[in-house]
Amino acid sequence: MASVVVQADDFSGAAEVGYCFVQHGLPARVFLGTNDGGASEPGLVPDVAVVDTHSRGLSESAAEALVKETFSAPAASGAQVAFKKIDSLWRGNVRAEVSALTALGFSAVIAGALPQLQRSVQNGKPLVAGTPLAQTNLWQAEQSAPPADIPSLLRPEEPSSVQTLNLDEVRSDSLTTKLFVLLESDQPALVVADGETIQDLEHIVEALLELRFTTANRRVVLVGTGGTADVLAQRISAQFARNAQIEARAQAASVEPQRTAKPVLAVVGSASGTAQAQLAQLGARGFTVIRLHPQYAGATGAYAPQLEATKQALQAGTNVAVTLAAGKVDPARAASIVQALSQFAAEAAKGTDADLILTGGETAREVLDAVGRHSLVPLAAVQHGAVLSRAEDGTLVGTKPGSFGDDLALLQLYDEIREHRGRSAQAPANTLPSKTSERPGAEMTIDATNKTEQNALPYVAVTMGDGAGVGPEVVVAAVLDPQSNAECRPVVIGDALRLRQAADILGVEADIRSIENVEDAVFTPGRVNVIDLALLPEDLPWGQLSPVAGHAAYEYIRVASELAMAGKVQAICTAPLNKEALHSAGHIFPGHTELLAHLTGTKEVSMMLSTPKIRVIHVTTHIGLVDAIRKINPDLVERTIRRGHDALVRAGIPNPKIGVCAINPHAGENGLFGQGEEAEKIEPGVKAAQADGINAVGPLPADTLFFLAGRGDYDLVVAMYHDQGHGPVKVLGIEAGVNITVGLPVIRTSVDHGTAFDIAGKAIADSRSMVEALHQAAEMATRPSVAV
Repeated sequence: MASVVVQADDFSGAAEVGYCFVQHGLPARVFLGTNDGGASEPGLVPDVAVVDTHSRGLSESAAEALVKETFSAPAASGAQVAFKKIDSLWRGNVRAEVSALTALGFSAVIAGALPQLQRSVQNGKPLVAGTPLAQTNLWQAEQSAPPADIPSLLRPEEPSSVQTLNLDEVRSDSLTTKLFVLLESDQPALVVADGETIQDLEHIVEALLELRFTTANRRVVLVGTGGTADVLAQRISAQFARNAQIEARAQAASVEPQRTAKPVLAVVGSASGTAQAQLAQLGARGFTVIRLHPQYAGATGAYAPQLEATKQALQAGTNVAVTLAAGKVDPARAASIVQALSQFAAEAAKGTDADLILTGGETAREVLDAVGRHSLVPLAAVQHGAVLSRAEDGTLVGTKPGSFGDDLALLQLYDEIREHRGRSAQAPANTLPSKTSERPGAEMTIDATNKTEQNALPYVAVTMGDGAGVGPEVVVAAVLDPQSNAECRPVVIGDALRLRQAADILGVEADIRSIENVEDAVFTPGRVNVIDLALLPEDLPWGQLSPVAGHAAYEYIRVASELAMAGKVQAICTAPLNKEALHSAGHIFPGHTELLAHLTGTKEVSMMLSTPKIRVIHVTTHIGLVDAIRKINPDLVERTIRRGHDALVRAGIPNPKIGVCAINPHAGENGLFGQGEEAEKIEPGVKAAQADGINAVGPLPADTLFFLAGRGDYDLVVAMYHDQGHGPVKVLGIEAGVNITVGLPVIRTSVDHGTAFDIAGKAIADSRSMVEALHQAAEMATRPSVAV
């Protein structure tokens, strides 16, 4: 029979608590789902049974039922101590689950502080770094509002019935007596204890141990965070008698037999800036990063190309990280997105025998359920909440709540996996100690930023585009996006005044700073660094064609190109310009692609359009249809296929499948349509690419090929002319579409929409394409070993 029973509402929290006990010498096992805590399974009876009810995202009634089931099971009935783990930000069904305890006849003491992350409770109110939780943005992914105070959260109909202990009472010598009085009641009592420091939590735990977790012939359940659990584990381990046999069990649970190294599949289910900064470290260590756009979660076959690429990479022994391709997630769709991500990971892991790193408790549990894991033993922790466990089949599983840890948390979990597999951990590039706790004076905070690691991110020059269009608005939104700043160091080339006007229109607070040089930029939350060319008048009207704005847009591109050629930026990301405005200013270029080729001295480039569902590269672009057919030849087709193949490899698809469009309907149908252009102009180029190992097919009828690519059969479509490629792309995903120029000395990405004069200056422009363009620029810029 377990001595301690713990219930947690998500897996990462369960693993965190389990390791708290393991590190203090108490064997623990985490069970996925309500049961008897392993009491009926020979060989699975630990001192501490941690049950993950996976109830954070359930309805209140369902969550309440699972908690009742857990604490009324035989393992809980016979345990000396009962602990309920809650989220340190008070997310989930806290009210319903605590209500389940009182419905069973238990009293509860709620100690919800987590000093390790500066999360406290004072006067019954939750604070983060001294700020009321309700005034932070830490609940931005939740559908409800954060609690203003704990008694109102627990009993909204009668908050005064919840007893409280203020800090003075918690720190007084008479705490045990005071707590006894509050709990000595005919009815199950709820007591909320303030807490600011670890010592405050120690006082609460000591008082409950003195009371033997019982008053008025009623059991008392301690409700708290991972910090509370750690204090409880430390105090219990000092009281329990430990014999040599139990010590041997604890040591055996902590040793992983050395085996052949496995590939690692990391699933980053959190869209938070913290999680994405940690993901960037895995990318820098060589993980192939696969991004799934949440817009297509649940659509049949939406992620088929990415899934095939992930399977191939894992089977080849390559580490893969799967994440979301958006900085923000609609809270109303969070559950379906988590499910889609988890199903993707489970399918990818099948047959590959991969170890796992899972960020976000709900994502972790969904993945583990999908791959058939039922219980795990915690082995090690690299930071607070970042825990490595071993599943019953030997799979190593690293887990971490989405908002926890500094930038190295996932990288340290990976190194811990390597060590348990008998391989020495490769030191991080910045040569910092492997574990945060080993760093002199290291502090664990929500937004811990490592300057050395930030310096490893690529600089991306972000051009403002036509200042009379939506460019300034979408640029401000993209540069302020947390995920963008986790992946790169964006520097805007534009007009600071116009950016401030855009920020005012959007109603966002932005610290827009003018700088002279790229190296002068300072990257802090809310700051926009801009090399200010000051070319636009203050009264430039929104939404009107202007030669002044056209010339300014040209100058932004010119400066960005010079910075790229000088090696000061590693990628360029462009907001839309207006061709008519550009021409009226005397700069006669069909568009960005040709302008950049001219400025960088590049003879030939290709335009690639990328959306979450389809990618298209063009053999010809801004010329008439008759001229395009004349220009197409086998060599040009082959070069275009090669540029597309290399770009996708650089973006993390190791062996892309490429479909090549025909020119004529039905691919000419053996000469019935056209003049034999497919056999003369296209087939030889495809065969030349195939001879070099490129997985290219065609020429194929364009209408059929785009249908097949849309359902995931092809990673890339090679279109012969502008409208053949642009039409399907704009139907299938212009909101998140990205225009990528391949063949330049530096990667260049852009939005796949125009200046939208009709909505400019109205705060209604959709910034998703610009955000995605910046993500792709960062992703491709961080792979310098592969040329495009």
